[in-house]
Amino acid sequence: MNSEVLVLATSAGLFAIGGAAALVHRHPVAMLMAVEIMLNAANLVIVLGARVHGLADAESAALIVLVLAAAEAVIGLALALALFRNRTIADVDGATELHG
Repeated sequence: MNSEVLVLATSAGLFAIGGAAALVHRHPVAMLMAVEIMLNAANLVIVLGARVHGLADAESAALIVLVLAAAEAVIGLALALALFRNRTIADVDGATELHG
């Protein structure tokens, strides 16, 4: 088994774990962590493609995805904090709308 297949299998496993966790958990922070795992799996595939084809463009795209993931984490944590302050319940099923 070569390293490309191993990285691709690891990425697929991480993406599946993140997708299952995002569907199962109802806590906003747990859902945010699951989405972050899925983004990291996508980054692995992007970097693998850059390594196979010898392009530096894909590695810069992976850096952009990391920056977007950080911004998504900030926005997600702010929404989770607003949800907890308004309802004192950290369940996304119980929140239909957020009033500012």
